Amino acid sequence: MSSPPLNVVLCWHMHQPSYWVDGRYAQPWVYLHAIKDYTDMAAHVETVPGARAVFNFVPVLLDQIEHYRTLIHGFLVSGDAIADPLLDALARAELPQEAQHRADLIEQCQHVNERHMLPRFPAFARLVALARHAGPDAGRFLSDGYLADLLVWFHLTWLGEHVRRDDERVKRLLAREHGYTAAERRLLVTIIGELLDSVVARYRRLERDGRIELAASPQAHPILPLLLDLESAREALPHSQLPSNSRYPGGEERVRWHLQEARRNIAQHFGRAPRGCWPSEGAISTPALRLIADAGFSWAASGGGVLTNSLAASQLTVTCAHRPFTVAGVACFFRDDGLSDLIGFTYKDWHADDAVANLIGHLETIHRHCDRPDAIVSIILDGENAWESYPENGYSFLQALYHSLVANQALRLTTFSDYLEANPHAALELKSVVAGSWVYGTLSTWIGHPDKNHAWELLQTAKRRFDERRDSLPNVVECEALLAICEGSDWFWWLGDDNGAATVARFESLFRAHLKAFYRAIGEPPPATLDVPLSHGSDHAAAHVMRSSSGQ
Repeated sequence: MSSPPLNVVLCWHMHQPSYWVDGRYAQPWVYLHAIKDYTDMAAHVETVPGARAVFNFVPVLLDQIEHYRTLIHGFLVSGDAIADPLLDALARAELPQEAQHRADLIEQCQHVNERHMLPRFPAFARLVALARHAGPDAGRFLSDGYLADLLVWFHLTWLGEHVRRDDERVKRLLAREHGYTAAERRLLVTIIGELLDSVVARYRRLERDGRIELAASPQAHPILPLLLDLESAREALPHSQLPSNSRYPGGEERVRWHLQEARRNIAQHFGRAPRGCWPSEGAISTPALRLIADAGFSWAASGGGVLTNSLAASQLTVTCAHRPFTVAGVACFFRDDGLSDLIGFTYKDWHADDAVANLIGHLETIHRHCDRPDAIVSIILDGENAWESYPENGYSFLQALYHSLVANQALRLTTFSDYLEANPHAALELKSVVAGSWVYGTLSTWIGHPDKNHAWELLQTAKRRFDERRDSLPNVVECEALLAICEGSDWFWWLGDDNGAATVARFESLFRAHLKAFYRAIGEPPPATLDVPLSHGSDHAAAHVMRSSSGQ
């Protein structure tokens, strides 16, 4: 008698921090990933019958997508300025003339994957080569015609593969190659607006049709265990260096806020609250899981390293770890780090068919050797940043992956919630977990380095000032939302020596700008310490785990 199929979940995490500060978008990554990755990832499920997946959205990302929709609509209907310098420059009939502004745009338009996004389009590659030859004087010496072509080609390069293949308007723009008119630039902005309009509606429809499950991270993507107790970093790394004060003021209240706002936000965008939560960076602790359960989530997920550490600490041996566990009242799924990282880091250099065959082979091996009829393999990773490192935005790989998984009788694509409904008694109880994340099974990516610790101290100080003034503030709701942005994980991720100097400068300055905006909102002048860079990175740093080389 043949054994039941192996349950397989593909969980794609969609995440960008807030780039909105001081009345403008400081970086364009929200709308660029929307037109390239959020649309493509929906299209892969739409076009493969039987394909299923879990998509986890960070709520602050959804808010920004909605804001961009409003901005583009305002431009197309009323000619309003778009509060994103790059997108506004593409849209305007008259190109900016100030030399530094032009130089900034030219520099921004070079943020593409050098291996796959640039060589594929020779006309764009020639424009980039000319910009690099001109160097710092590019803004003064390169013409309006050059800048118009560069802006168009940058955005054409950042379009998703499905729209490039299916939209006749895009095909005509690609074929033109140079000499783009103001009308053609406006057309491209119209296409971008249509793509942004489609994102939420497409995922809502896929969930309604039972093809996907929608899950959520906490509202602004904070590291929950650290908000609750900075000392939690020492559960996996006992000798971690921590900030002088190991307690974040009112941390539990803030965790509850982020979780409840996430449920409200997802319900607002998609029509119903999520059942599942990928906590920011898969970072969990036992107290954090208890609050996740209290907020109404039925499942959470984390990294395989966390499970390994937790089983060792519990002195618990399992013959097959591909199963859910119950911790603090919530079902927990743990990422198969090996398989997930093959997609995130390795298969980009393989032929798509070979990569998919290799992954299917691993899954079939698990199916043969795992002694549980209800076994489940959780493949969880970033749903956006990996694909620019693949040919054609991962099109061939993802199409082959979904088709092969659907066709294989030994495998069953499912979602976490559907699995729990079908297997209500599969979870094994764990009394506690060792606090950690998907990255190395620890929290060291966000705390422990002097620069990261200093950022935590600045955030703690700002939070205490808010608590002192809260009762007298007329704008508490606004202040809480701004504070949430400052509590996000991304700022701490980039600080330290693991990333290049230019990228660190962009993100640490944005963190300081967010903190300054928060101080102004609570009616206080920002402290002078926020004028001093927190971290400088290293020009010799290797690319950090799972973040795009071209941006975020």
